[in-house]
Amino acid sequence: MSHQSELISTDINEYLAQHERKELLRFLTCGNVDDGKSTLIGRLLHDSKMIYEDQLAAVQVDSAKSGTTGAGKIDLALLVDGLQAEREQGITIDVAYRYFSTSTRKFIIADTPGHEQYTRNMATGASTCDLAIILIDARYGVQTQTKRHSFIASLLGIKHVIVAINKMDLVGYSEEVFNRIKSDYLAFINALDLHDVYFLPMSALDGDNVVNPSANMPWFTGVPLMEALNTTPIVNDRDFSNARFPVQYVNRPNLDFRGFCGTIASGVFKKGDSITVLPSGKTSTIKSIVTYEGELDQAFAPMAVTLTMADEIDISRGDMIVGVEQTSAIVADRFKADIVWMAEKALTIGKQYIIKLATRSVSGTVAFIHYRIDVNTLEHHDADELKLNEIGSCTLSLGAPAVFDSYKLSKGTGSFVIIDRLTNVTVGAGMIVGVSEVDDLQKPVTAEDRLARFSQKPAVISLSGADSDTVAYQLERKLFDNGHAVVVIAGGGEESALKALKTAGLLVIAINSQSGCVDLRFDLAQQSIDDIYSALKQQKIIF
Repeated sequence: MSHQSELISTDINEYLAQHERKELLRFLTCGNVDDGKSTLIGRLLHDSKMIYEDQLAAVQVDSAKSGTTGAGKIDLALLVDGLQAEREQGITIDVAYRYFSTSTRKFIIADTPGHEQYTRNMATGASTCDLAIILIDARYGVQTQTKRHSFIASLLGIKHVIVAINKMDLVGYSEEVFNRIKSDYLAFINALDLHDVYFLPMSALDGDNVVNPSANMPWFTGVPLMEALNTTPIVNDRDFSNARFPVQYVNRPNLDFRGFCGTIASGVFKKGDSITVLPSGKTSTIKSIVTYEGELDQAFAPMAVTLTMADEIDISRGDMIVGVEQTSAIVADRFKADIVWMAEKALTIGKQYIIKLATRSVSGTVAFIHYRIDVNTLEHHDADELKLNEIGSCTLSLGAPAVFDSYKLSKGTGSFVIIDRLTNVTVGAGMIVGVSEVDDLQKPVTAEDRLARFSQKPAVISLSGADSDTVAYQLERKLFDNGHAVVVIAGGGEESALKALKTAGLLVIAINSQSGCVDLRFDLAQQSIDDIYSALKQQKIIF
């Protein structure tokens, strides 16, 4: 610290350059409610001298209001729980991000909520992390939330896990308690994809084994948390074998330059490398790798660069540039994925969404929900929808071919988000497992599939009265603009044609139809377009 202070006073530019070159580790804390996640982060910040004096004064516990830490102590959790609702309830609700550094690494901490109703927040915080700290209260051992967060960490491909058994001071610093919890946790994760797991007994409130080794637990021979964070190897976690470059933007400032901008998702690109553009399959070689500081001979993930090609080939936003010898990237319009649902309105099979994979956005649907995963027990349950915070294994069908990898191979090209077409809100996130089975295509399209796709019940609507021709097309436009499948049939239409269109799941507006298959009749002398539209919603024809 003294060397850094001296460098700041003598050469601030060199200090900033050294800081920029430090390796970045992103990690999250998760666990049950009141396991001490926020207190742990507060302790890390406090003992790392990363808190200003006015911040310390703001979280000093008043003697008249002792809170959860006791009068006269520092309530370290308040350094992280920034929302007023969090401070009032003593819990974490939103994902709080904090930053600190040591002489060797920079850190971004995501403090994630413990309540089940905020599982989506936890998944959001975990999506970019290299390491997870899973806290367990030594008094209670492995709990339901411990299992839930361990499963989500496994699902999101987090490679390093520190199991911090906290509040050891409340169980007399017992080695027996520590070993029992360790054994229980190892038995649970047998079915999960977690391999690098480090167990650590600690007391976040008192600082035992957080930054400094604990004198209260001489039986523990491992390193404290801060040293574990500083030394966990993450340099090989990225995929440097499979070169992937999703094109974000085509840069054409003048007639002499045409570059393709983006962030390298995985692998290494070198000047002169042969590349393939997917999904078109066209090939070329890299002419130059351009950055703000100048040209490079090579670039690797996660660098943001501009590539220029030796040949004039058609490359657009959403295309994927891959190494010519690493064309294992999949080009398909269907795939299987695990989806975390993040919206109050449930995921509906067959409904049209926007699927955003890397830089490419395509229209698509969830064709099947194979099963819903009980995140508490890991059991699989049949489901025809996914509700808020639920996770399911699904098959997605896209309106156009997309380029992707499995999530285990590459997070950047194996993940996607689901966006609602009408509100433009992100409603789900997914991790691609692989291409879907051919058997999925053998399943017939049902009436329920059409109902979900069009958000409507098929019906034949007859309009009569003055200007029925004009009003019919105006109503068609209103329904169509709101995402419904609708068609106008002039002259009433043949009954067989009306039945066929209804079977196809459409809303059919028949002008002055006397057919027996008409479901609803409206007289324009008494009802306007808005009245008709409201009636269709009230009778749950459209929704």
